[in-house]
Amino acid sequence: MKKLDVVGFGLSTLDVVMVMKDMPNWEYGGWVSEFVFQNGGMAATAIAASARLGVRTGFIGTIGNDEIAALKRKELEKFGVDTSKMIIRNAPEGQVSFVYVQEGTGERVFAPNPRFIADPPLVHEIDKEYLTSADYLHMDGLYLEPSIKAAQWMKEAGKQVALDMGKSSGEVVPEVKKLIELTDILICGSGFCQALTGETDLKKAMRGTLKVGPRLVVETLGIEGCHTVTKADEFHTPAFPVTVVNTTNAGDIFHGAYYFGLLKGWDLKKTATFASATAALLCTKLSGDRIPTYGQVVKFLSERGIKFE
Repeated sequence: MKKLDVVGFGLSTLDVVMVMKDMPNWEYGGWVSEFVFQNGGMAATAIAASARLGVRTGFIGTIGNDEIAALKRKELEKFGVDTSKMIIRNAPEGQVSFVYVQEGTGERVFAPNPRFIADPPLVHEIDKEYLTSADYLHMDGLYLEPSIKAAQWMKEAGKQVALDMGKSSGEVVPEVKKLIELTDILICGSGFCQALTGETDLKKAMRGTLKVGPRLVVETLGIEGCHTVTKADEFHTPAFPVTVVNTTNAGDIFHGAYYFGLLKGWDLKKTATFASATAALLCTKLSGDRIPTYGQVVKFLSERGIKFE
């Protein structure tokens, strides 16, 4: 078995992305100016981004047995993701999401298939040896029971557990808190740390989150950049202004690029800058090859006076 740098566990989707000047409603269906099929899902997209940058990656998640499933697998494999341990369901692919992107702003609306999470992976279906062969486990926290077990396996193996949690303004359930206790690296959307700790001040909330379990907490804030907190340091990284075409998956790509920086041994400020640049560059394109390469990100940073080579 080949050694992996990062293995992902969670949701993988096939996204049908449609660009529209006017979003559809009951009175007006609108016109689709462009459309594309591309890989989606928080965990799978992050892993695809890492692979695109040159990281050795694998992914574990469920997949159907039809032509849509084959296309979903192909979208991951074209970036170099190993899909040999994906869990096959003897059913048509249900993890499909339709994404309506507003032309000019890049803002989007998701319309997932109702069978999106109807048949989740089970603990006994996960290849433990494959999982723990990686240095990092990346999860989206969607399938809580198997995610907790996977995190426990990684901790027992002395490996690193990373978790992606999205925006939140509601209560954080006990199972999520248990998963965070097992997490080394938490990268989350705006409001999550506040929801977890009950603190309204962002920095206090992030410091409070460190006490729950992670050694590193990053909260991403879109165009406002991101905040990073560890026991020894805290800082803000600004976002890069770009002409936005499609913001879909920007947060996920941030995660994938972040692991690249950690594996390179960069300090956290350099890593956050690189991840922010990768996410920004992604937003400037629509098509399925929009995940940037390392060279493209370095060029983007160089044009802004930031040297990485």
